[in-house]
Amino acid sequence: MFSLQTMFGKGDRFYGLLEESAEAARESARAMHELVTRSDRAPVMAAFSTARAREKALHRQIGEELVNTFVTALDREDIEALNSALYKIPKSIDKFAERYVIVADRLHGIDFDQRAALLEQSASVVVQMIGELRKGLKIDRVKKLRDSLNALESEADRLLLEPYRTLYAEGSDPLRVMLAKDLFELFEKAVDKCRDVGNVVYSIVLKNS
Repeated sequence: MFSLQTMFGKGDRFYGLLEESAEAARESARAMHELVTRSDRAPVMAAFSTARAREKALHRQIGEELVNTFVTALDREDIEALNSALYKIPKSIDKFAERYVIVADRLHGIDFDQRAALLEQSASVVVQMIGELRKGLKIDRVKKLRDSLNALESEADRLLLEPYRTLYAEGSDPLRVMLAKDLFELFEKAVDKCRDVGNVVYSIVLKNS
């Protein structure tokens, strides 16, 4: 017999899928951190491929579950918004990785480690925020995490501008400056995508509080 318990069990499945999606985004951020700190990049690029494939599969699965599930744990439009926002984090990181492996040899002396660590922190906060959804939508806890994400995003903005003065003052190769600028902006965009997820989670909790 098809019971309400079965229906709600399927609805609750979205919490797990969204948590898996957030974890896949964090795996991508962790792989990016390793990419900019290791000389052997082949294993790291393999980790990127695995995390990206996992994220794509989860994105597709959540969409299919929304079509096939009558009762959902959250409003459908909120699940769709989270699914879309989470998907964009590893997508942005992938763009960075693809370009970085091509031009890294021209960018010796430019620090990406600090930025990658900040992105990994942001992705970890995203994991925590998604995990809060199944705990009763407690606004104080979620607001504190969102404030942490906003602080990390502000630091990313500062790091975006900080190196330009030095690069231009060095009289650097214009191509080197352009390549660095492109990568810095991709990094900052990835942090922005983490903040976007935080804003979606906060709006869901606010709506249901």
